[in-house]
Amino acid sequence: MNRRAFRLLAGCMALAYAPFGHAQPAGAVGDDFVYRIRPADTLIDLASRYTGDGANWVTLQKLNRVEDPQKLAIGLALHIPFSLIPVVPAPLTAIHVSGSTQMDGKPLRAGMSVPEGATIITESDGFATLDFADGTRLSLPNNSTARVDRTQKFKNAGLIDSVVSVQNGEVDSEVAPTGQGVGRFEIRTPVTIVGVRGTRFRLQATGTGAQSEVLHGKVDMSAGAGGSAPPVAVAGGQGAAVDVHGQIQVHTLPPAPIVTPPQRGASGQWVARVTPVPGAVAYLVRISRDPKGLEVFTSERFEGEEVRLVARRPGTHYASIRALNAAGLGGYDTVLSFEGASPLMSGSGHPVLLSDGAIVTLNNY
Repeated sequence: MNRRAFRLLAGCMALAYAPFGHAQPAGAVGDDFVYRIRPADTLIDLASRYTGDGANWVTLQKLNRVEDPQKLAIGLALHIPFSLIPVVPAPLTAIHVSGSTQMDGKPLRAGMSVPEGATIITESDGFATLDFADGTRLSLPNNSTARVDRTQKFKNAGLIDSVVSVQNGEVDSEVAPTGQGVGRFEIRTPVTIVGVRGTRFRLQATGTGAQSEVLHGKVDMSAGAGGSAPPVAVAGGQGAAVDVHGQIQVHTLPPAPIVTPPQRGASGQWVARVTPVPGAVAYLVRISRDPKGLEVFTSERFEGEEVRLVARRPGTHYASIRALNAAGLGGYDTVLSFEGASPLMSGSGHPVLLSDGAIVTLNNY
């Protein structure tokens, strides 16, 4: 495969509407952290906050060609080299693991720390969700391989500085959910680099390139490695398919499908029907334990309009149902809640447990 890299620099549109009382981190551009100036900012304060040394204001003034350090233009994109910013380790935590999932060749369990350099592999029935220091979450569906290349945070400002490489499969990320921004958050594939700045974003690494789906925020896609083509803007509600030659095609994502309330069938499974979405060739159903669909248990593709919802564990589950278009891009989700398998109760009114602590469900007998 041609492994020429392409750079996708993502900017969250929400930052433009963030109140000036909040800090304005704007992610990474190349080897620089970018901060957008707000009222009352000074170079000395920013140098102290991010580099730990107020004397670095002189370097920032020269780098950014600031004529008067006392009069900074509101909204100015101030570049601060990462080489000046001290960082500390910020290991990830696996908050959700289901099925066959490994970290560096050993089983991954919920609650385990995921250090820098670790490789996570999810098998056909495996799913994992990683939690970052700022509440960012990264979901790895089944049949995916990802390596944590960097997981640190700014020593003084606390912003995350993370890089994850997806060798194959897919990731679904919710970045900087409270709107605080990031120092750097990159997802890399053999042909793309995606810099995310606080958004909901999916990325798939395929054998012929990569696909991205922007649910919220904005992505500017441009060719790296000396490419001269102008950036292609991919806004929320759009997706892009990139081939190994750098050809980029932007598509409108399918809307969230209209789905009937689920009904329990004779086999105990729940069944729902999807109103056909124009341009859809199939529907993807993912079952999770959270309404955002980041802590996934199962994933199944349906070619027809009838979809089945299956949860072999007791409790409330959520089905995220999205249409897939001919380019393979998934759209917005319709989320339905339903109850999983019923537990087998003992005479004392408590669930019957197996030797490993798992709850026995009526589906087992």
